[in-house]
Amino acid sequence: MHADDQIGEGVPVELGAFLRGGADGPVKIVPCVCGGCGGRVFRVLVDDLEGGAQRECSGCGGRAFIADSEEYWADADPGTAGCPCGGEEFEAAVAFELTDDGSVRWVRVGLRCRRDRAVGVYADWKIDYSPADHLLGMV
Repeated sequence: MHADDQIGEGVPVELGAFLRGGADGPVKIVPCVCGGCGGRVFRVLVDDLEGGAQRECSGCGGRAFIADSEEYWADADPGTAGCPCGGEEFEAAVAFELTDDGSVRWVRVGLRCRRDRAVGVYADWKIDYSPADHLLGMV
């Protein structure tokens, strides 16, 4: 753990610890929550080559891009996230790795399978522009 880490309420403990483990600097970890129905279970499309993700709520079908994914989605080749157990529904959280001055440096999308509770990072990408603070609310 880093002294400046922030882990949002509702992030599964195992997922928060896993996301934290992959970061070099301070992180802000935010749970994904559907803006339409408040759901926390999603099917997720990921573009693991360029980085980017879009989530679809299992409850209401509402969709949302994660961080700046929408800007690059037209050139993406996304696939459905799947757990090795065959599960395709996940609880999701996003880890924003921050620089010393608090700017977003990396985005990591972590998922915890609803079937076997396995956790993993399914997409990550570097942010190479500033300011990028607006990304912190785009989960």
